[in-house]
Amino acid sequence: MSGQISMKILCAIIKQNGQSIRRQIDESFSLRRGRVYRGPCSPGERSGYIGSHVVRALLDKGYGVVVLDNLSTGHRQSVPEGAALEVGDIRDAACLERLFLRHEVDCVMHFCANSLVGESMEKPIEYYDNNVYGTLCLLRSMVNTDIKHYIFSSTAATYGEPERLPIDEDTPKHPTNTYGETKLAVEKMLHWMEVAYGLHYKVFRYFNASGAHPSGEIGEDHAPETHLIPLILKTAQGIRDKIYVFGDDYDTPDGSCIRDYIHVMDIAEAHILGMEDLVKSETSDVYNLGNGNGFSVLEVIEKVKAVTGKDFEVEITDRRAGDPGVLIASSEKAQKALGWSPVNSSLEYIIETAWKWHQGHPEGYGLV
Repeated sequence: MSGQISMKILCAIIKQNGQSIRRQIDESFSLRRGRVYRGPCSPGERSGYIGSHVVRALLDKGYGVVVLDNLSTGHRQSVPEGAALEVGDIRDAACLERLFLRHEVDCVMHFCANSLVGESMEKPIEYYDNNVYGTLCLLRSMVNTDIKHYIFSSTAATYGEPERLPIDEDTPKHPTNTYGETKLAVEKMLHWMEVAYGLHYKVFRYFNASGAHPSGEIGEDHAPETHLIPLILKTAQGIRDKIYVFGDDYDTPDGSCIRDYIHVMDIAEAHILGMEDLVKSETSDVYNLGNGNGFSVLEVIEKVKAVTGKDFEVEITDRRAGDPGVLIASSEKAQKALGWSPVNSSLEYIIETAWKWHQGHPEGYGLV
């Protein structure tokens, strides 16, 4: 790729901490090819799952990286060596203005959000504040500083109960929770930002992000943890007593829910390809990111047992309200338009890389 590319990646998350909710702006990255910005950091500073893997991939391809993070949660140790850190919040207009003036930026990547589905139904104000208002603040600052390229991290939750399988980008979108609704609201906002201000964008709707960097140096560490594979791995480690299966009476071959798991490094590659295409073509578009194959909860559990060599207790319990039986993506659009392919997303490799991370970090990033 010729010339210089600058990119800023910003994230916003709210995380449960005991009985309180703490806002967190997880990650923002400003990238310039051939130039690296470095910033101060300390052992207690933290950053997030998908964004840290994208930064690692960008650095490996020669892009410089600046991270914007308010350090309330996440894991500083997950920010790869070579990436600079700036402390701030995307809802702070003055902070964004200073950052955009200090770093010449051509493209913004915006990762993460308040993302706990159940919590989003209990605290919709917090979710609209962080996911929608926070994005509006970011987009306003971009418009004010004439930054024209934006990549948004969206979700399969925008589809709700799918009307057809596999789910392609034109599948009707009827979110069944506040989280999905806030992501869809941002997607709709982007159309009008392009019409009015010429702000071009790529939107990626993730299915089940999973796995870890093959080095084992960075991986998935949430508190509370809600994702299936890390929960199963923690059970294999003996950190959890058992793994719960929510329902075994779905209309699937083994009765448990089926989901589409996509390796985080495949997600990272899609973002880089999307950014490069966006800067080159200035063509806005929306893409699903999944592997196109579904695995049931019970299949994932058995694969974890095979990969780890560990046995553990599995308990079948009641369904969770609102859990669709099957969610499988069609990612043909991304493959054809961007030349992307989910090459790392076999279930075995996803679990192998995640297991390597968990073995090296049994207490997550808290073990240093």
